[in-house]
Order: sequence, then C-alpha cells, then structure tokens
Amino acid sequence: MQNPNINILKTEVLSDNWYTLNKVTFTVRKKDGTIETQSREAYDRGNGAVILLYNLSSGNVILTRQFRLPTYINGNTTGMMIEACAGLLDNDQPEECIKRETEEETGYKISRVEKILEAYMSPGSVTEILHFFIAEYSDDMKITDGGGLEEEGENIEVLELPFEKALQMIDSGEIRDAKTIMLLQHLRIKHIL
Repeated sequence: MQNPNINILKTEVLSDNWYTLNKVTFTVRKKDGTIETQSREAYDRGNGAVILLYNLSSGNVILTRQFRLPTYINGNTTGMMIEACAGLLDNDQPEECIKRETEEETGYKISRVEKILEAYMSPGSVTEILHFFIAEYSDDMKITDGGGLEEEGENIEVLELPFEKALQMIDSGEIRDAKTIMLLQHLRIKHIL
C-alpha cells in the first residue's frame, strides 16, 4: 500500500554508469497538514545478500578482505575492508545469490543457509535492501580457493579467523563494515559461537 502523504512528481536519471542515480521530486504532507515539495537523490544499485560462515567445532568464521574505493576516498588510508561475503542479487532469489557468492568469493560450497533479517543499510540515499544470512561451514565444503571472479574485477582475500578475534577487530577498528558487524553481533547475541 502506497503512502497517501507522498506523491512522486518526477524522476530524473542523473547517472547510469555503474548503477543508477536518480533525482526524485515529490510532495509530502507534513504533520500539520501542509504540503511541501522536496527533491532527493537516490542511488539504485539493486538489492543484495550477505552471509557469515561459522564453524562450530573450530570456533572460526570466514571473512573477506578487499579494496573499497569509497572508503579510501573517505579516509581509509589503505582502502582495504574486512567484510562478510556479500553480493548483489542480479535477478536471483536471495538464497540462490548468497550460495553463488559464497562459492565465488570464499571457495566454500554450502547447501543450507539461515536467513536472519533484512535491512536498509543507508536509507537516506540508497534504495538497497540487504538480506542477511548465516551458515555453518566445515573444511570438506571448500572446493576452490575463492577470491571472486576475475571478469568482475574482484581480488578478494579469504580470511579464516577465530570468532573472538573477529569481535576484537570490531573494537580495534580493523572491522568497520556495518553488515559484518551486525552479523558478528548476531552470532554473539544468539550464543551461536
């Protein structure tokens, strides 16, 4: 059901190079009943999925490290980010997407995942909904070295870390990616590891 207090008047494409940046002009009925016209930019990159792999017997988790230009521009001196495995849906269902991304990025072939939540990660400017998953892994599920797809320009390092070390890396600032922090905290709150 659409919000009766919002009326979209016009959508202009500002950029359609990597993903789509739109300028949306709309009216909004405020609490006092007045109607105001506003314009906002919204970046549409599609929806995505993210997963945290964990191993109950070893107490380890699988994370990735890769270069992220926006963080480099905003003061991350190396541009490298430690993150949970993630990717865009690309017209797949979230579960299918995250299984594919897990194999491409980490080298682990998983069959069972548990969806824990959906969240908007930057609702003031990005349309993306992110589907969050967790899954147990074991050494026998490793079928390749991972690292991502060369044709997509991916150069991903796979990290296997003790869960407690990963939590310490949040405190030290080594892990600053929101989706990864949320997944690690989920494992902690649910006492999974």
